[in-house]
Amino acid sequence: MWHSPTDCSTPLISDIYDHPPSISTQGIEVRDELVRRNWASREPGPILVFCIVFVVGVGILALIIQKVVKDRREERAKWEITEIKD
Repeated sequence: MWHSPTDCSTPLISDIYDHPPSISTQGIEVRDELVRRNWASREPGPILVFCIVFVVGVGILALIIQKVVKDRREERAKWEITEIKD
Protein backbone atom coordinates (compact mmCIF):
# COMPACT_ATOMS: atom_id res chain seq x y z
CA MET A 1 0.00 0.00 0.00
CA TRP A 2 1.35 3.40 -0.96
CA HIS A 3 1.58 6.07 1.74
CA SER A 4 1.60 9.76 1.08
CA PRO A 5 4.48 11.85 2.48
CA THR A 6 2.08 13.52 4.91
CA ASP A 7 0.83 10.21 6.29
CA CYS A 8 2.09 9.94 9.88
CA SER A 9 1.54 6.20 10.16
CA THR A 10 4.64 5.46 8.06
CA PRO A 11 7.60 4.75 10.37
CA LEU A 12 10.75 6.75 9.84
CA ILE A 13 14.16 5.13 9.52
CA SER A 14 15.09 6.62 12.88
CA ASP A 15 12.02 4.95 14.44
CA ILE A 16 12.99 1.58 13.01
CA TYR A 17 16.54 1.71 14.38
CA ASP A 18 15.64 3.44 17.69
CA HIS A 19 18.06 6.34 17.33
CA PRO A 20 17.90 9.81 15.83
CA PRO A 21 18.90 10.29 12.18
CA SER A 22 21.93 12.38 13.15
CA ILE A 23 23.52 9.32 14.79
CA SER A 24 22.84 7.12 11.77
CA THR A 25 24.95 9.42 9.57
CA GLN A 26 27.65 9.96 12.20
CA GLY A 27 29.76 7.03 10.92
CA ILE A 28 29.80 8.52 7.42
CA GLU A 29 30.75 11.94 8.80
CA VAL A 30 33.60 10.43 10.86
CA ARG A 31 34.89 8.53 7.81
CA ASP A 32 34.77 11.70 5.70
CA GLU A 33 36.67 13.59 8.39
CA LEU A 34 39.36 10.91 8.49
CA VAL A 35 39.67 10.99 4.71
CA ARG A 36 40.11 14.76 4.80
CA ARG A 37 42.81 14.54 7.50
CA ASN A 38 45.58 12.99 5.42
CA TRP A 39 48.59 13.27 7.72
CA ALA A 40 51.15 12.26 5.09
CA SER A 41 50.15 15.00 2.66
CA ARG A 42 50.22 17.65 5.38
CA GLU A 43 53.57 16.50 6.84
CA PRO A 44 55.93 15.41 4.04
CA GLY A 45 59.07 15.94 6.18
CA PRO A 46 58.73 12.91 8.46
CA ILE A 47 57.82 10.71 5.50
CA LEU A 48 61.02 11.81 3.76
CA VAL A 49 63.03 11.06 6.92
CA PHE A 50 61.45 7.59 7.17
CA CYS A 51 62.38 6.88 3.55
CA ILE A 52 65.97 8.10 3.99
CA VAL A 53 66.41 6.02 7.17
CA PHE A 54 65.01 2.96 5.37
CA VAL A 55 67.38 3.39 2.39
CA VAL A 56 70.39 3.89 4.68
CA GLY A 57 69.38 0.86 6.77
CA VAL A 58 69.02 -1.33 3.68
CA GLY A 59 72.41 -0.10 2.44
CA ILE A 60 74.13 -0.93 5.73
CA LEU A 61 72.45 -4.35 5.79
CA ALA A 62 73.61 -4.99 2.21
CA LEU A 63 77.21 -4.09 3.14
CA ILE A 64 77.14 -6.44 6.13
CA ILE A 65 75.77 -9.29 4.01
CA GLN A 66 78.35 -8.59 1.30
CA LYS A 67 81.18 -8.72 3.86
CA VAL A 68 79.95 -12.02 5.32
CA VAL A 69 79.65 -13.61 1.89
CA LYS A 70 83.11 -12.33 0.90
CA ASP A 71 84.67 -13.72 4.09
CA ARG A 72 83.06 -17.12 3.50
CA ARG A 73 84.35 -17.24 -0.07
CA GLU A 74 87.88 -16.34 1.07
CA GLU A 75 87.72 -19.03 3.76
CA ARG A 76 86.59 -21.63 1.25
CA ALA A 77 89.40 -20.62 -1.12
CA LYS A 78 91.93 -21.48 1.62
CA TRP A 79 90.66 -25.03 1.95
CA GLU A 80 92.94 -27.62 0.51
CA ILE A 81 91.12 -30.16 -1.55
CA THR A 82 92.68 -33.61 -1.63
CA GLU A 83 91.51 -36.38 -3.84
CA ILE A 84 90.50 -39.54 -2.09
CA LYS A 85 91.72 -42.64 -3.86
CA ASP A 86 90.44 -46.10 -3.14
